[in-house]
Amino acid sequence: MPMARRRGGRSGINIWPGFVDALASLLLVIIFVLLAFVLTQFYLGQVLSGRDQTISRLSRQLNELTDLLDIERRSNAELKVNIGRLTDQLQASTATRDQLQAQVNQNGTDRQQVAMLQHDVDALKALKEELEKKLAAMGAQAGEAQGQLAQERKLSEEARAEAALLHQQMEAMRQELARIAAALEASETLSSEQKVQIADLGKRLNAALASKVEELARYRSEFFGRLRKVLGDRPGIRIEGDRFVFQSELLFASGSAELGADGQAQLSQLARTLVDVTKQIPSDINWVLRIDGHTDKVPIKSDRFPSNWELSTARAVSVVKFLGAQGIPQDHLAAAGFGEFQPIDKGDDEAARKKNRRIEIRLDQR
Repeated sequence: MPMARRRGGRSGINIWPGFVDALASLLLVIIFVLLAFVLTQFYLGQVLSGRDQTISRLSRQLNELTDLLDIERRSNAELKVNIGRLTDQLQASTATRDQLQAQVNQNGTDRQQVAMLQHDVDALKALKEELEKKLAAMGAQAGEAQGQLAQERKLSEEARAEAALLHQQMEAMRQELARIAAALEASETLSSEQKVQIADLGKRLNAALASKVEELARYRSEFFGRLRKVLGDRPGIRIEGDRFVFQSELLFASGSAELGADGQAQLSQLARTLVDVTKQIPSDINWVLRIDGHTDKVPIKSDRFPSNWELSTARAVSVVKFLGAQGIPQDHLAAAGFGEFQPIDKGDDEAARKKNRRIEIRLDQR
């Protein structure tokens, strides 16, 4: 028993070398951490020193860019004044162009000259609009750059190159505006030289147009007079103003665009009278026989006619094709569909709807 107690005592004393080893290891770790900390502090000191130098260099570049932006702002103000002056000149030239085009519509040589002048003015106008867009874009870019400078206070070599490019573009814009001003001045000189000739041409043109209108009105009166005799007071056919009105039921079945037998008979009589009248109209009168299709406001939806637009147009086309087959020149025929959107009677009863379902025929000038 005493021997056992002695062994137990020695075993308790032998634990301390392990603690010593652990403490030594911990001390080595602490030394390593302190060394790493010292090295990190030295590296961060070097980095901060380099950052101060970079900030100084960026501050100098920021001042240079601010000077460039001030110069560009002054240039932008001058360009805006020049653009305003050119806009006024362009508006005056456009108004003159419009007067010239209206007056020399029938004269071949003068019309060609005005067309060339109009082309030049349109090209100048388009170029001016393009330059204005570029100027607005450049102004936006300059404002964006200034905002970035105020917020980030950071500039690079790429930003300086962009500012230089902006300056080059604005210089090119000044040259383009100078060329536009010269071209506008030349067009105004040409317009003033033609005013006297065009004034005389306009008077003669107006007189000729008035004569043709009066002549067409005479043939229109003869056209209506003959049709009154042929059609008489038949139900479903009436005269309203300058047009003959056929009720749709007289020509077409409900929901159909195919001419019925009665409708073809009525239109055949009409076509014979039209052929006689149109043969007497001189060839230099630019007349047209217009056929308008109208429906009521009851909606229709089928595979062939998804809406009243298609139905009214198809009915007008059917009448045009029939009249063309009867000998009326097809280059003097026109068809139009109005659906339910041009009613004669805005009521909602059957009588109003019947009155609105119609085909209108009128002799007109193109």
